[in-house]
Amino acid sequence: MQQAYKISLLYFLTFCLLLLLSATLLFSHKIGFTPNAVAAYYLGSEIDFTRTKSDAGILKIILPHIFAYALLLMVLLHFLRFTHYKNKHFMSTLIGTLFITAFFEVFTPYLILHISVLFAYAKLASLFLLFILILSVLYLLFASIAFSKNR
Repeated sequence: MQQAYKISLLYFLTFCLLLLLSATLLFSHKIGFTPNAVAAYYLGSEIDFTRTKSDAGILKIILPHIFAYALLLMVLLHFLRFTHYKNKHFMSTLIGTLFITAFFEVFTPYLILHISVLFAYAKLASLFLLFILILSVLYLLFASIAFSKNR
């Protein structure tokens, strides 16, 4: 791997880590990491004087996330494809798991709002799994840079 490519990839991966950190902090501050806090955020709370989120309000939140998740995952997986982790079964499983998890993370607010408050658990599980998978891909990319031979 060429040195310039390594450096630019390291910058990108560092910004991805900062993105995950800021997303975690924002989620913690705005919503919280308990199922009750997630349910209260979307369904409203008389105690906190918050209203139920509307379908349009949720759409305004998830619309940029759809594009951002798709782009981030596509770029990370594209980079991973050029490492020694390019086993077809491994990549297919990772790609499918990442995109399905991102799909659930983005669309569970509608399930919480229209089906059951129990989907707050699915929202948190999909969020944690998505972050763990993204961190795993970032680790694999960092490792491939650290252990690659210079040209």
